[in-house]
Amino acid sequence: MNTSKSYFFQSFLIILLSAIFFLGLKNVLPKKIFSNKAGTTKNVLIDSMLIDAYEAEKDTMNAGIGDTLANQPIVYYETNGVTFPEETFDDYKGYQYLIPFFEKLYQLETNKTGNVRIAYFGDSMTDGDFIVQDLRTAFQEKFGGKGVGFVSITSESAASRSSVTHQFSPNWKMQSYLNVKNPLRPFGVNGHVFFANDTAHTEWVKFKANSGKFTSTLDNPTLFYGSSKNKGGVLSYQIGKDTIRKKLTPNNVLNTLVLTQNSIKSVKADFHDADSIPVYGFNFDDGKGVHVDNFSQRGNSGIPISKFDVTLMRAFQEKLDYDLIVLHYGTNVLNYGTKDYGWYDKSMTRTVNRLRECFPGVSILIISTADKASKYDLEMKTDSAVVPLSNSQKRYAIKTKSGFVNLYTLMGGDGSMTKWAEEDPPLANKDYTHFNFRGAKKVAGMLYTQISQGYEEYKSLRKKKPVDTEEPVQSDSIMQNNEDEE
Repeated sequence: MNTSKSYFFQSFLIILLSAIFFLGLKNVLPKKIFSNKAGTTKNVLIDSMLIDAYEAEKDTMNAGIGDTLANQPIVYYETNGVTFPEETFDDYKGYQYLIPFFEKLYQLETNKTGNVRIAYFGDSMTDGDFIVQDLRTAFQEKFGGKGVGFVSITSESAASRSSVTHQFSPNWKMQSYLNVKNPLRPFGVNGHVFFANDTAHTEWVKFKANSGKFTSTLDNPTLFYGSSKNKGGVLSYQIGKDTIRKKLTPNNVLNTLVLTQNSIKSVKADFHDADSIPVYGFNFDDGKGVHVDNFSQRGNSGIPISKFDVTLMRAFQEKLDYDLIVLHYGTNVLNYGTKDYGWYDKSMTRTVNRLRECFPGVSILIISTADKASKYDLEMKTDSAVVPLSNSQKRYAIKTKSGFVNLYTLMGGDGSMTKWAEEDPPLANKDYTHFNFRGAKKVAGMLYTQISQGYEEYKSLRKKKPVDTEEPVQSDSIMQNNEDEE
């Protein structure tokens, strides 16, 4: 009996001491279970230029940056006879800076003339053509157009892409602006450059159209490649039962080779004796309506775009004629665990200014980071870095005279990623960061809705005052580009 009492008191004492220890330990544990420090995970990569930008600016961070901007109205000045109402920092969308793009849509809709092209740059959020494929479909349903647009020679997300079947040989030499600062030849508009340098084995790439509403054929397949002293390269490809051989003529900074002007279902291209010739990718479109190119890259912060070669990009612009450039980043930047993104603001301001050099007169649209959930006190909540980062993205959008979509607020704001991931059926993955195919489709719909609202407002304002046919007046705002950030 005494032994039982002894065991009882010992057990009680152990439980009591454990409870006291747990309560004491809880007071010193961090509220956020996961580390705030910069780092990588299995599925999230960090580009080298992001690391450099953070290290260069981390000692001069100022948590109060942007306060003056938030308190000042954003006033617009007439562009082609149209002036959008002034905005505040909180409700900023910047439709005024999308007027050239809206006008191209208007001409396409009313006169059925010309075409419109969008370059959509993103990170893992648009991997496998997620979001972009549904946005492309929405535009093509309203304005016409067929085709998946520009596709790289190789892609890490080819197996998961449903808008086109994409296969390639494993012996391509690839360099990416994500991790190579000094490439053998300038990066293409897709941020990559490829070489068929394996002289022992043939490099090849194969595309096959899928059953999508506007992607059931490959229209006007066209190869894009750069300059080289090698004049002996040959492209052989199969269309149906026919095998065709064409010589590569890499005489210009950017060259194109049209495989056929017909619509086909599939094509396989082999590269012979093409070593040292920079190859960029293939384009598929019918030349009508709206086309949207997806330039996704896992781990990209957007900063590497600042390394684009101006001469080559202007050559791409001459061939592809972009009307809108979309920058959709943030997923990888959130890993830095800081609430001061002045360093990112500066870096992306330089990036957008480089795009202005590369693609003169093209409208630019910034899409903010989506919501992301992290674990705080054993509960999944909006990461504390989401709002500061989205505000930083809004600041550089204003400073660079770009349009802006706040994806975080469109999703529902605080706690929205948790709701999306836990819905039935879910709209996001259990990493509480990335959308699944249902969520991606919903996001594309929200983006298209905001762009369409701006376009409809433009048409209304346009009717009130005839558009000036002379040289367009540049729009302006109370914020000018900060030259000291160059």
